[in-house]
Amino acid sequence: MTPAGAQTAPTKSLTIETIYQPGGLGGRGPETTEWSPDGTKLTFVQRDEKGEKGELWYVDAATGEKKVLVSAAKLASLDPDVNKVKDEREKERRTRYHVAAYLWAPDSKHLIFDSQGQLWLYDLGTETAVQFTSASDPSGDPKFSPDGTHVAYTRKHNLYVRPTSGKDEKALTKDTGENLFNGDIDWVYAEELGVRSNYFWSPDSKEIAFLHMDETKVPIYPITDWMPTHPNVDNEKYPKVGDPNPVVKLGVADADKGKVRWISLTSDEESYIPRFGWVKEGVMWAEVLNRTEDKMDLYFVDAKSGKSRIVLTEATPGAWIDFERVEVRFLKSSGRFLWPSWRDGNMHIYLYSFDKANPMGADAKLERQLTKGDFEVLGIEGVDEAGGTVFFSANKDDPRQTHIFSVQLDGSGMKALTSDEGQHFGNFSDDGKHYTHMCLGPEKSPSMSLCAVGGACNPVWAARNAIADYGLRAPKYLEFKADDGTTLYGRLLLPPDAPASGKIPLIINIYGGPAAQMVRKSAPDPFDEVLARKGFAIFAVDNRGTPGRDRKFQTAIRHEFGAVELKDQLTALDQLLAQYPQLDKDRIAIWGWSNGGSMTLYAMTHSERFRAGVAVAPVTDQRNYDTIYTERYMGLLKDDKDGYEQSDVMTSAEKLHGALLLVHGTSDDNVHFQNSIQMIDALIKAGKQFRLMIYPNKTHSIAGKDARVHLFTMIADHFERELK
Repeated sequence: MTPAGAQTAPTKSLTIETIYQPGGLGGRGPETTEWSPDGTKLTFVQRDEKGEKGELWYVDAATGEKKVLVSAAKLASLDPDVNKVKDEREKERRTRYHVAAYLWAPDSKHLIFDSQGQLWLYDLGTETAVQFTSASDPSGDPKFSPDGTHVAYTRKHNLYVRPTSGKDEKALTKDTGENLFNGDIDWVYAEELGVRSNYFWSPDSKEIAFLHMDETKVPIYPITDWMPTHPNVDNEKYPKVGDPNPVVKLGVADADKGKVRWISLTSDEESYIPRFGWVKEGVMWAEVLNRTEDKMDLYFVDAKSGKSRIVLTEATPGAWIDFERVEVRFLKSSGRFLWPSWRDGNMHIYLYSFDKANPMGADAKLERQLTKGDFEVLGIEGVDEAGGTVFFSANKDDPRQTHIFSVQLDGSGMKALTSDEGQHFGNFSDDGKHYTHMCLGPEKSPSMSLCAVGGACNPVWAARNAIADYGLRAPKYLEFKADDGTTLYGRLLLPPDAPASGKIPLIINIYGGPAAQMVRKSAPDPFDEVLARKGFAIFAVDNRGTPGRDRKFQTAIRHEFGAVELKDQLTALDQLLAQYPQLDKDRIAIWGWSNGGSMTLYAMTHSERFRAGVAVAPVTDQRNYDTIYTERYMGLLKDDKDGYEQSDVMTSAEKLHGALLLVHGTSDDNVHFQNSIQMIDALIKAGKQFRLMIYPNKTHSIAGKDARVHLFTMIADHFERELK
């Protein structure tokens, strides 16, 4: 029979093995899509399912015509598949932080490839590649100077520059040792402030602004590779709550002479400098964020004299500055910039102006608020300065969807560029005239098109129709009320066939924290479908504290992790059980990953509702996690010891209720294996039985087909055993 909600009878068998086959259910999509600087070409790497063979394609923005730009034979050495990287942590770094495999030159006629630490310069005219770096240590984060005559890159935490003509490279900084970074990024800035580069060329190609990070006082966490006879230890610099952070300052290097001038912005050594760049030749901008992350100053800096001035201050008492979502954006042609702010209770875009001839002369002036309403702007995606248009993504009208919108710089004419139910993502060319449109939804497999703004779209790629092929069903989307009247969004997937007798056991999948929404109108989850076909109902609800909603909703969990989230989960659960009497209130399980793993442990130690649970890679004590993320939500340890105590699930180990499966990877450099070790110790001391699974050398994502099939089979078996 056809599962409810599927359009056609499935033609393929859905198993955990098929979900994690190379390429997944829908096939491998385009990787590293980039626009050529002149806006005429969109490029992307397309690989076969196994990743053995890949080609660099381009799509002509004007005609939609697709052609191979770099052949498979050439690309094999220039851009090897990331899955060939043996070191799990390096593989995760490249995928998690979107390390670009190639970069366009300003002339749109050359590319530079980062082939696992060696840079190659590729000439599109002659179709030849020349090895650009040959040092024994890897080079990374290459950037062409705006005039195209030089390439800068980092190596061993120092900045280098080399002419594109191939003459000798020059070291702009010469620090030695592992603690001093120049233009390079450490773990915590990359993970928690979304930093993807820490140096930028000046518009006149003469200087490079860079961030200097001193990690000397940052404690280390040892990550052990247990596989060799004599294990290896990698000492990761990782500031845990209350620890010293990297001390940062801005430098300006003369690209020709190599001289460095240091810029002094603030005397507060605890500050972060999450973003900086160039306003124009000779003038830089920098954002300085305080350690509690509720106040940020925008500085303008005279690069020659080093004099600086605060031109704008954003303060969010009782909340935090949210970086991940929206970036400040300077307009090239005029003295204006776009500034995201939560100040009216929702994340919106504000337009500021300054005197371009004399940027340091006065404070920045608020011109107008460009977007308004009860929705969150999720990102500024592009600007067409000539047309006076800003493009952004937002969840207007439904926090479970993402759409692309435009608004004029005078604040008029806001309109949606996308309409189908689901998730829509745009990647705009520099001039804002074209964009890639990636879309997916509960009834729609992922696809990518290249669109002209206000014009036609040409298809670039479409996934296989996994929804029809495997009979994947969209969940039912539900609404609940928290105890304060706030609407909570949930989703429920019931088994395709009602059980002949008895009630349906329920599995709650939780994340519950400030970094992810579980309830989105997105592609159906194939693992949920596997569980549903085994006779389980799968439920998720986004409690207060999850993103995508207004400031009040997101900040409800400030200074305490666990209590509000669990209260909302249980309130929604009661309402669900009342609406669906076929669900069995005595056979309920909960599971989650990362913060969802933490919430699983919190729920199983602070409630007796759950018969079973699976916690994957959980934070068990917030003091074990990093400074930037944790202090943003929990405040500083010295100011709120009680809040931290209450969020430590180990202190409640003796109250564990239900059959627990605890899972962790030994090389997790994000949520350290230490968290599970401490939890194991607490559970043993409390006399509590539980199951444990450890994945050797696996990172936070426990990636790779073998590990994933093993883990998800184990999760399914755990629920079969405990709930049936």
